[in-house]
Amino acid sequence: METELRPKKKGIYLIMVSRITRSIAAGMINIAFPYYVLVDLHQSAGMIGLIYVAATIATAVLSFLAGITTDVWGKRGTLFIASALLPVSSALVYFSSSLWVVFLAAMVGGYSATGSLAGGGIGGAVQPIQNTVITELTPSEKRTKYFSFFTFLSGIVAAVGALFAKVFSVQDIFLIATVVAALGVVALPFIEVTESKGKLRVLKTKTTIGKFTLTGILNGFSQGLIVPFLIPFFLLVYNIPKSQMAEYAFLSGVVGSVAILAAPLLEKHLGFVKSMVWSRGIGTALFVAFPIIRFLPFAVFVYVFGPALRIMALPIQQAELTRRVDGDEMGRALGVNQVARLAASSAGTGLAGYLMDAALLDIPFFAYGAVMAANMYLYVRFFGKRRTEVDK
Repeated sequence: METELRPKKKGIYLIMVSRITRSIAAGMINIAFPYYVLVDLHQSAGMIGLIYVAATIATAVLSFLAGITTDVWGKRGTLFIASALLPVSSALVYFSSSLWVVFLAAMVGGYSATGSLAGGGIGGAVQPIQNTVITELTPSEKRTKYFSFFTFLSGIVAAVGALFAKVFSVQDIFLIATVVAALGVVALPFIEVTESKGKLRVLKTKTTIGKFTLTGILNGFSQGLIVPFLIPFFLLVYNIPKSQMAEYAFLSGVVGSVAILAAPLLEKHLGFVKSMVWSRGIGTALFVAFPIIRFLPFAVFVYVFGPALRIMALPIQQAELTRRVDGDEMGRALGVNQVARLAASSAGTGLAGYLMDAALLDIPFFAYGAVMAANMYLYVRFFGKRRTEVDK
């Protein structure tokens, strides 16, 4: 079902409030959590890898359930419940230092770190339903613009949140994140959306969903290989303190957010496939060189600009999926895509955690390069021809 020609501004503003508060909390947690596990709890890189794997699998399951409940039960209720999981998780970490509670909190809050700050790597179970709501609130021809803006906004405020982490203790960060994230949840019941409740039906656009799912699997596996371990890599190899790492994360978040704004221009001049291949191809080359050139200024350069190249075409991919998928199947389509990406990411994270525990720090980055090359090939193979109609 196509949205009206004009965006629904009230709903967009309310989503914006939720996105801002959520991203500030996510930016703070993104910095604090690795230090909390590695330093405060005295755990190994392998342990944080296991936590990320558990969180990623849990997020995948929650994303799938959110996709189903969105299409059957309703968008607004699903969005509210999924959004509330993040403040609940940070409260768990604040009130308990038990490793098992930390595991539970990471699973509830989605601390999988499978995306940059701009990409919304924390609390990922809410992403499918949030994108479904944004799809309804915005017209098709302007959707890339709105996805770009929301991702830009998330990245900027998450970068600010990461910078805030510099001045607070690790424990206090989780308390502040709880309060800030909870404020955004309050706005969600006032969003007006169409509730197309009903029974589950056979997916009509399953071919399209299958193609995006397969590329999502490779994308997720590549993310899991390196993204959760970028901050631990700096800690283990360069012994970077939390305050300095927060500054790097702030720069990375700002650069990534600004780069996102180029998505509509990329789409206009290069189209969907070329935008994905060129941006991610250059980013892949940087990440492959990251462990080879053991020079801190170069490592910081890659950390700041590499994620930006990886995500700058993300709004184009999100908008293209929503254009190719039937509106009544949007929740499940986005949920299935999220499940595939996160399940594969958990495998990549588990493998990378094992390799880093074995002091094989370079191998995950080389594997990342090979997987991303296959991913870019599939984008060309599946979507290289001009789309003339919705795939069936």
